[in-house]
Amino acid sequence: MEHATEARLRAMGFELPPPFTFPKANRTGCTRSGRVLYLSGHGLDLPALPGVRQRGRFGADITLEEGYATARAVALTMLATVKAHCGSLDRVTRVLRLFGMVNCTPEFDQPPQVIDGASDLLYELFGPDRGCHARSAVGHISLPRGIAVEINGEFEIAG
Repeated sequence: MEHATEARLRAMGFELPPPFTFPKANRTGCTRSGRVLYLSGHGLDLPALPGVRQRGRFGADITLEEGYATARAVALTMLATVKAHCGSLDRVTRVLRLFGMVNCTPEFDQPPQVIDGASDLLYELFGPDRGCHARSAVGHISLPRGIAVEINGEFEIAG
């Protein structure tokens, strides 16, 4: 049986990728404390969607449009982690916060517009009451393994 939030995601034209698995036992994709699910940085193993760039630097070889698509793909991997942990995206009562990091040149001043790809997807999926969230978006001169975008966040979970 498909849950309402996953049906809405499908209606938006998206599928959840497999959840990201971490290569070492000393960390995981998420931890939970009370009703808050804390997600580790996601940005590897992105779904192959149009415009998505796994690696590269903004201001050098990635466009803003590709960045938006990439951040949206990162959000999908985050949602896959949430579903794997909770069993259903319907258990998300609120997207609390995102922290987005963008691999870019020093001159690139549009990290917020890149991370909008993730914010817009979550806002559209969960609606204004559950999907509006606090957020930071910053540029870095490098990210692990040369990835283009890394995002971590917090989600409030029912029960």
